[in-house]
Amino acid sequence: MRKPKKLLNHPADVCQQQLEGLIAASHGDMQKIAGISAVVRKDLNHGQVLIVTGGGSGHEPMFAGYVGDGLADAAVLGEIFTSPAPDAIMATVKHTRPGKGVLFIYGNYAGDNMNFAIAAELLEEDGITSRSVRVNDDIASAPADRQQDRRGVAGDMMVLKIAGAAARLGLALEEVWRLAEKARQHTRSIGVALSPCSLPQTGKFTFTLAQDEFELGIGVHGEPGVRRQKMVPADQLVSELVESLCEDLALTAGDEICLLINNLGAATFSELLIASRKVHQLLAQRTVVVHDTLIGSYCTSQEMSGYSITFFRLDKPLKALYDAPCHSFAWRK
Repeated sequence: MRKPKKLLNHPADVCQQQLEGLIAASHGDMQKIAGISAVVRKDLNHGQVLIVTGGGSGHEPMFAGYVGDGLADAAVLGEIFTSPAPDAIMATVKHTRPGKGVLFIYGNYAGDNMNFAIAAELLEEDGITSRSVRVNDDIASAPADRQQDRRGVAGDMMVLKIAGAAARLGLALEEVWRLAEKARQHTRSIGVALSPCSLPQTGKFTFTLAQDEFELGIGVHGEPGVRRQKMVPADQLVSELVESLCEDLALTAGDEICLLINNLGAATFSELLIASRKVHQLLAQRTVVVHDTLIGSYCTSQEMSGYSITFFRLDKPLKALYDAPCHSFAWRK
């Protein structure tokens, strides 16, 4: 089997150097926190709830790419596909000097759950109040009656958008948390992979996939999906994905959603746009309204080829928050 080929300096420097490149591209909008792998907005408003996100590196522009006005205030990162440590999370929060409390938003993974929970408990002892939202939008990772076991994937950015807009209004921590939780409950995703991802540190792929196969429901770290099968036409695959998302989100005629077609790393824009064409056709047949469409690389998995589709169901309050302005490296609105 072929080996991964990447333009790097040294595998051990990947996380640090990509973060330095992101900061340089922000043109002064964010800065690194000394001694840890974390970034923070330069123009923090200490009079509002602070939104802190994070997780493993390797999913760029998630998570640090969403640090900016109307989104996250800070992001703390672990090594590739590895949760950040509790002390790094605590140091990030203390650097922000929160006045109205902290809302943590992160994907529903064992390491992230444990480390953010430890940090929250220790911060509480220091008088810093926090709440957490564990995003679990991946419908392929567990059935609907075990939604609490589902993984978080590209849907993180929808929750960050709502939380950031709510915090920008000056709302109290409990209200920002309530709206972010509502956004989490309204978000569903599913992905498909045509090729594996690799770890820069090992120079090896994390799994194997035959040339004529795809894997449905793949995780962003290469976690097994629901099945492998021979390649099929794009419209056939997208029809199945849309059917699964509509059923899981209980979409009905007249519902309004935001649509995200996310490049997992190595998909071409041709593939993403062909998927967009079919998704819009199918939703129009169901008379489901698409309020906004995002297409591009928002939560990647190194060089994995494939994409994920996310539906974010709107209501009037969520729509107003979604339409509020935001500005970061990865998302400007």
